[in-house]
Amino acid sequence: MLRALFLPLLLSLALPAQAGDAPQRVLSLDLCLDWMVVHYLPPDRVLALSPMQQRYPIDWIGPQWPTHDGSLEQIYALQPDRVVVGQFTNTLLRQRLQALGLSVEVLPLPTTLAQVAAYERQFLRAVQLPETLASAPPAALPAPARPQRLLLLGANGIGTGRGTLEHEILERAGWRNYLTAEGYQRLDLELVVADPPDAILWAAPEHQALANQFAEHPALKHAVPADRWLTTDYWRWQCPGPWTWELIGQLHRWLD
Repeated sequence: MLRALFLPLLLSLALPAQAGDAPQRVLSLDLCLDWMVVHYLPPDRVLALSPMQQRYPIDWIGPQWPTHDGSLEQIYALQPDRVVVGQFTNTLLRQRLQALGLSVEVLPLPTTLAQVAAYERQFLRAVQLPETLASAPPAALPAPARPQRLLLLGANGIGTGRGTLEHEILERAGWRNYLTAEGYQRLDLELVVADPPDAILWAAPEHQALANQFAEHPALKHAVPADRWLTTDYWRWQCPGPWTWELIGQLHRWLD
């Protein structure tokens, strides 16, 4: 009942954003933009991160960063100067915020490395920071002495094939993708054991015992030596951003 009364009041008070005003206080609506906000903005310009940050905390974002509860009422009451959100996140909420006159910047999620660079620049423009702050893509890395196949293995025995951002990351780092088909594929354990990759990059969240059964199978552990099981921070694969370039450098250093 209160919500029904509150929404018309918001609409009656909505004022258009003033063009030309530099956004000072930024609010994020999703996890990937939470990370971009904290990476680039000083704390005094961060009005609130999304509730996803509390649900999926990350070690480099401490509890001192404010969050909102995801409701239209609270977000409008906070009066952010700029709201940032991903293309496929909270569509109805962001439309309502725009109808109330708030400035909302929608950022398409990158699917290629070229788009990662453009994504960074769009974010910086949205929060009125210079584009020169964007991370520079690394120069071409030297090719390894011999081709080496890397299997990017996720939870539930899912491997990452071609036509994905992850594939492009592997190739840019100097590896050859173990999988030659397109997209995300459920792996056949016997086939992988019969023709093992040079290395396996285990990219899956922690504490998922059932989802990890494929990766923990003794036959797979025997086929690929322990020192060729590579691990990176799982969060670096979840959302593209400036950390993507760091990931490429890390993968390159693991080549023989």
